[in-house]
Amino acid sequence: MRLKHFVFLMDNILKNIKTMIKDGNIAEAKQALYNIIEEQNEYADTAYYLLGNACRKLGDWQGALNNYQEAIDINPESPAKDARAMMMDILNFYNKDMFNQ
Repeated sequence: MRLKHFVFLMDNILKNIKTMIKDGNIAEAKQALYNIIEEQNEYADTAYYLLGNACRKLGDWQGALNNYQEAIDINPESPAKDARAMMMDILNFYNKDMFNQ
């Protein structure tokens, strides 16, 4: 029963962090995610994925890519895999477009 409660609690914490990122409370979200990485290793892949989202929202493309890669290294099936691939497609598109100017 305790494990079930813990999982429920972590799911709510992660849901709240997603809302923080969406609402632009990036600094607060990032601090909460760093705490999860330090204290709850089993949620590190999700925390890195969300850190990637937070960095992307700030326009920190390199930070987003690095955090997505951390998530992928921990869990190759992480949603960070798709997020990183989409970012790479966008960056490759923009870079090619810049060469054509």
